[in-house]
Amino acid sequence: MLSGARGEGARKAMEIVVALGTIYEAQDLVPVSHVQVSGVSYKNLGEAGLEFLLEWAAQGAQVRVPTTLNPAGMDVQQWRELGFSAEFAAQQQAVLDAFTAMGIRPTCTCTPYLVGYSPAYGDHLAWGESSAVSYANSVLGARTNREGGPGALAAAIVGRTARYGLHLDENRLATLLVDVRCPVQESSDFGALGYLVGKTAQNGVPYFRGLDPAQCIPDKLKSLGAAMAASGAVALYHVEGVTPEAQPTTSSQRPPIRDNAQVIIIDSLDPAYTSLNLNLNLNPDLVWIGCPHASLDEIAAIAARVQGKKLQTPLWITAARQVREQAAQGGYLRIIEQAGGRIVSDTCLIVAPVEELGFGCIATNSGKGAFYGPGQVHAQMCFGSTEQCLEAAISGKWQAKWKD
Repeated sequence: MLSGARGEGARKAMEIVVALGTIYEAQDLVPVSHVQVSGVSYKNLGEAGLEFLLEWAAQGAQVRVPTTLNPAGMDVQQWRELGFSAEFAAQQQAVLDAFTAMGIRPTCTCTPYLVGYSPAYGDHLAWGESSAVSYANSVLGARTNREGGPGALAAAIVGRTARYGLHLDENRLATLLVDVRCPVQESSDFGALGYLVGKTAQNGVPYFRGLDPAQCIPDKLKSLGAAMAASGAVALYHVEGVTPEAQPTTSSQRPPIRDNAQVIIIDSLDPAYTSLNLNLNLNPDLVWIGCPHASLDEIAAIAARVQGKKLQTPLWITAARQVREQAAQGGYLRIIEQAGGRIVSDTCLIVAPVEELGFGCIATNSGKGAFYGPGQVHAQMCFGSTEQCLEAAISGKWQAKWKD
């Protein structure tokens, strides 16, 4: 491939993979079973990014392994109703067409593991989306670094990535021991915890002790990892007795923690809730749930809460299109829409041009969304539990509390 025997598109891709391997002193390449490509929204790519993709596709680049896309900048079916411009829609569709020309299904979700692409323990991947990388490494026990957009796409085209970083056993040991001494129950609590730990861990590997295993369901672990990847650059974490690499098989087996690991104590989540609530005593213009994209279980719970209600504040639930279709089949979509809410697919507020829609204040249960919102969406953020957010959608008012 590097010599050009498989075409110019494959040559360019292998050149990128080899360059990354050289930079990180990888000894060899490892085959990957799945790739998830970030850098899909036209808002982030711009015209230069679109031209890069079009040129690569024109050179005959084709993916060799199953590949999914990160969220785009709009819902490809509802963009008119949501208020996005025809000009942006045309540019975004051109991006998706370029990826499609390379053999990639336009799945457009940050949770590929919810739509049939859940890797097995030990699988090597090349994923780009930070929250998905965290989930794959930590909750599923797969192995991937946080790939940049071009790097992930190159790996998809050649079917390989450089074996360095979290593909190696020695780099999966915890560098930070987190002793949790406060209740962590709500999804927003897990996001708040992740926000605090990510700032200290940076690109290290946290190991959590003190979390209640009964509370550590996949949706909450999804929130934990997403927040740590946002406030820091955490791509792998362990939860004692919960995640696959933190469950010793024998009494003599040591937990995966480095001897010189730093130790921190988290005895309150209040600092995170205080920092992430940047609203100026405003009531939200929009309530947003689904960062990372919502699961069917989360949508079902929302439907039960809003059934028979008339929402006073717009509610957007961002989710993969396949999950939205499952919600429609289960009757949840109809209940949510009758209340005045929407399930928005293919996109995420962080990568969509929602600042053009006039939302000055957004309420969310997502630590990641609350962290990125001010800079990416230019909105004040209300951060709290799912119940707080839904109550704000129903009543039109934000109750500025995070504990009963």
